[in-house]
Amino acid sequence: MKPTLPATLLHTLAPWRNAPAWHIAFSGGLDSTVLLHLLVSLAKIENLPPVSAVHVHHGLQVAADAWPAHCQSVCDSLGVPLRVMRVQVRPGASLERAARDARYQAFMQIMGAGEVLFTGQHRDDQAETLLFRLLRGAGVRGLAAMPEHRPLAQGRLVRPLLAFSRSELEAYAHQHQLQWIEDPSNVDSRFSRNYLRHRVLPTVTERWPQAITHLARTAEHMAEAQGLLDELALMDLQRADQPSAFPWLPLPSLALAPLRERSDARQRNALRHWLTPLTRLPDSDHWAGWYALRDAKNDAQPVWRLADGQLHRSGERIWWLPSSWSEFSHAPVSWPDAQNPLELPGNGQLRFAGKAPSGVLVIRYRQGGEVIEVPGRGHRDLKRLLNESGLPGFVRGRLPLVYRGEQLLAVPTLAGSWASSMDHGQLHWLPQTCDQGLS
Repeated sequence: MKPTLPATLLHTLAPWRNAPAWHIAFSGGLDSTVLLHLLVSLAKIENLPPVSAVHVHHGLQVAADAWPAHCQSVCDSLGVPLRVMRVQVRPGASLERAARDARYQAFMQIMGAGEVLFTGQHRDDQAETLLFRLLRGAGVRGLAAMPEHRPLAQGRLVRPLLAFSRSELEAYAHQHQLQWIEDPSNVDSRFSRNYLRHRVLPTVTERWPQAITHLARTAEHMAEAQGLLDELALMDLQRADQPSAFPWLPLPSLALAPLRERSDARQRNALRHWLTPLTRLPDSDHWAGWYALRDAKNDAQPVWRLADGQLHRSGERIWWLPSSWSEFSHAPVSWPDAQNPLELPGNGQLRFAGKAPSGVLVIRYRQGGEVIEVPGRGHRDLKRLLNESGLPGFVRGRLPLVYRGEQLLAVPTLAGSWASSMDHGQLHWLPQTCDQGLS
């Protein structure tokens, strides 16, 4: 005999039963209404974390103005606290995606450490997602469709109903006489998912009745395949994750040589894994920028521009620069008391280790042609010294230079490449960290 819906759900929830709190994304529709009722029913016979609901009001249609009151009524009848969050949906090419982004931004605001947010997507939604992404030419990761769980803010997002069909949820709702909202936009076939749901899948299932189950199973196979690709990527990235000559530079980077030893496909797989937390990636037809960067001559400084930043190459190393890296002021900064550290606007902190120079100092940035006195070597061109150090070109424009009057007095010590003048201490620069917005 097939297990009941509550029994199967309880088994699915087992990994999350020690969470501090459970939240339910409650739209008031069929899926989330059934999920809320199930969890409240299970909580009466099982020791579960405290349950609350959150309703996100997008304000995209007049009918939606009545939904918070409906959700409040349902939650009151079940004894569940409800939080209503109103969001602004940014206009864009895809209204569906913009609404989803706004919704998940709201969910992230309520998540405490270790807490779980449950959403009500079911097997039919999974089949639609797979088909939608297949038609857009997605790769293995995209065809894995919606994961059963993933990180969200400080906690986890969990989809506990993926094993159930919409018809099973409808049967449960009718059995328990549940009332839910029917979103008028769900029948608008101008939206791609609705077109698949109402026009394509009914035709497919008429010929192949088990199509939705099989599509969902394919998504599971793709998720497993993606897991193997991730394991392979981690193996390749471990070889490339060699220490940089500039450990103080807080930017993700990899050694290029170990990547070159791999096939093009394995290179792309490793880079996708590495870059996914950092930026949106191009499709498989737009990787020419990577090959140009990889194959450039050693003295070149090629750049691969991506959606949320840039991949730079310096010598035999690649560096990720988020878009915010360039967001700092080149304006001179006065340093009246060099005994104390100096915060540079958008560019980290500067300090002297040991004796600081006397007088009022000014921080400026490179214009070209700078010369500095190096103990034992006399006056040296700064550009040549930087070339000797191997400092990546994208850092040089941010390098703070200490002047007293018109004299270039000090440059941050770069891994001991050269010493400062003996009449003052070493100048140290701690660039902006990833926690401060570089990642």
